[in-house]
Amino acid sequence: MTQAISTLGLDFGTTNSVASLARPDGTTEAMMFSHDGETFAACRSVLCFWRDEDEAGAPRRMEIGPWAIDQFLELGGDCRFIQSFKTFAASPLFSSTTIHNKAWYFEDLLSAYLRRLSERSGAQWPAQVVMGRPVQFAGVQADEALAQTRYETALKRLGFETVHHVYEPVAAAYFYAQRLREPATIMVADFGGGTSDFSIIRFDPRGGKLRAEALSHSGIGIAGDAFDQRLIEHVVAPLFGKDSTFRSGDKTLPVQSSLYSRFAQWNQLSIMRYTKDYADLQKLLHVSDQPELIRAFIAFLDADASYLLYRAVAQVKMRLSREATARFKLEAGSLRLDREITRADFDGWIGADVCAIQSSVNEALSRASLSEAKIDRVFLTGGSSYVPALRESFEARFGTEKIETGDQFVSIAHGLALIAQEEDIEPWLARSR
Repeated sequence: MTQAISTLGLDFGTTNSVASLARPDGTTEAMMFSHDGETFAACRSVLCFWRDEDEAGAPRRMEIGPWAIDQFLELGGDCRFIQSFKTFAASPLFSSTTIHNKAWYFEDLLSAYLRRLSERSGAQWPAQVVMGRPVQFAGVQADEALAQTRYETALKRLGFETVHHVYEPVAAAYFYAQRLREPATIMVADFGGGTSDFSIIRFDPRGGKLRAEALSHSGIGIAGDAFDQRLIEHVVAPLFGKDSTFRSGDKTLPVQSSLYSRFAQWNQLSIMRYTKDYADLQKLLHVSDQPELIRAFIAFLDADASYLLYRAVAQVKMRLSREATARFKLEAGSLRLDREITRADFDGWIGADVCAIQSSVNEALSRASLSEAKIDRVFLTGGSSYVPALRESFEARFGTEKIETGDQFVSIAHGLALIAQEEDIEPWLARSR
């Protein structure tokens, strides 16, 4: 028998990424990172590119995660900030983006991010890696074969000799199944930033070896980022004049909704002050029926408070996971925003998203030819599994006693690393559909 070696599980996410090492004795350890006195396993999936001050010919500099955010906050429009780039992995419409007059392809961005992730972990990464992938990649016309090719190109640039791809919920299921003592049919629901993915797997741990049969998979491009957008749509944008009106001659017209389209990505908001939209807001201020709202929008842009906004939104969502009410507060420059939000309001805003997610659960059950009663356990993982309305939708459907959670941010990476040590890895691998 070939001697087991350390293997790496890599959970590259839309919002956060986690790397986990599995050792020959079957233990796993997430790679840890330290920033400003805080230690964490989940590193933000963002990059920041900049040049040294007043040196036009200086080489590019690049950072990831919270270090990239530090640079973005310090440099503002004098850097190139990239977030949620996993959403472009499967897009045939995305060719490249220009950074400091150079074309950067997706695999360039991913390899740069992962190389720095390895350096920041301070640990030696092994030559074998299992990479997680969603069941359903985000975006229209998503090409999963293209995404896997891009992943492999990026990983091989880092020196990985062996690269395998496993569905993220399958990895979470494998991690969860380590605790099983009897055969069970498990549904795993993985809620990331860009996608929600589901797998139904029948496990049998008897005889000292974990055997498994994958019964079905499904996925949908709705997850945590969509929930954030509902808060922005219903709380933030109206405080900045969305759905308000202005005067044009003897007519009353709605403020154009395109002024609020940049809220989809907060780094896009940071450059809005240098666009025609900013000039349009200045003109709108003089004819608006609610000029105080437009003035607040301008003050927000002048304060370059886009990151502060998205951090405030994330904090509100987190508090609403624990409490019935939460206050949304944003203070930057002359801007002061303060509004109380109830969980009931938030539940209503994300109601259609939760229904769409449950429709994807329907697909998984239908493909497995199973009813809810035939599912023994439901394992919820990923950051959005903390959202009460989402969890309650699973409790109502499967029964509270069947729902389990745990290690929401690292379970996939741990499962990937463990799968990499299987003598026969083939049954676990993702197949193009």
